[in-house]
Formats: sequence, C-alpha cells, structure tokens
Amino acid sequence: MSFASFGDFLAMGHHALYVWSAYGISLAVLVLNVAVPILARKRYLQQEARRLRRENGK
Repeated sequence: MSFASFGDFLAMGHHALYVWSAYGISLAVLVLNVAVPILARKRYLQQEARRLRRENGK
C-alpha cells in the first residue's frame, strides 16, 4: 500500500483511529512488560534492606 502524502499515511485510508490505537496499546503493553519487573525488583530490594536493618539492629 502506498500513500500520496504523509497526511494520507497518518490517515491510514480512513482507518487511523483503529491503526494508531492498536499501535498505542501495543506500545503501552511493551513498556509495562519492561517497567513492572524493574519496579518490583526495586521494591523487593528496598524491603530486604529494611528487613536486614531490623534484624541487625536487634
């Protein structure tokens, strides 16, 4: 499929809402698949550091 202009490309043959929302949702899922484990690891390490401080403080 070829487009006459960049505007036509963005309009995606009048299917732009579906196409760009699908790309957006896919990108959001990919970002979450990376961010959630990183944040969970950070939270786990903070909890372990607090636990070790409590245990060593006794």
